[in-house]
Amino acid sequence: MEDFTEETLSSRTVYRGRLLHVLEDEVRLPDGASARREYIRHPGAVMIIPVLDAETVVLVRQFRYPLRRHFYELPAGKREQGEDPLATARRELREECGYEAAEWRRLASIHPCIGYSDEAIDIYLARGLTHVGQSTDDEEFVEVIPIKLTEALGWIRDGRITEVKAVIGLLWAERFLGAI
Repeated sequence: MEDFTEETLSSRTVYRGRLLHVLEDEVRLPDGASARREYIRHPGAVMIIPVLDAETVVLVRQFRYPLRRHFYELPAGKREQGEDPLATARRELREECGYEAAEWRRLASIHPCIGYSDEAIDIYLARGLTHVGQSTDDEEFVEVIPIKLTEALGWIRDGRITEVKAVIGLLWAERFLGAI
């Protein structure tokens, strides 16, 4: 295999906010030419597949401002600096859905936006749920939706669920719920 590695020549911050850090780098291409690369540094995130029983998972419904509409998703959230991914998963499940889980299983990591972000999302399956009460962050409004996995998979097929993390997570759930 050929090596297409690009070498960073310079880097500058274009924008730094609470969530996103946007950079623009000048790079040397494998053929010796130079180019600019714009990308987002992201602190990392987790997504949880909460399993209520052998047939039921928990989704959340949230309004997502960039697309100006509500989306059905699996609970997820960004990691705080230095926070262990499993600790993030436990925190997000409790805050967004009001559940704690007796059993956790890490399934995979995904990179959802490799063309413009270094974001990595760790996916966890959470079982043995106990309801403890929702405690969302300020400015966060979330509806908790227990749903049969078969119905959620139908929502993917008919375009009701389009958010990429949810699609991937529900397909993982389909694989693992048969083994529970």
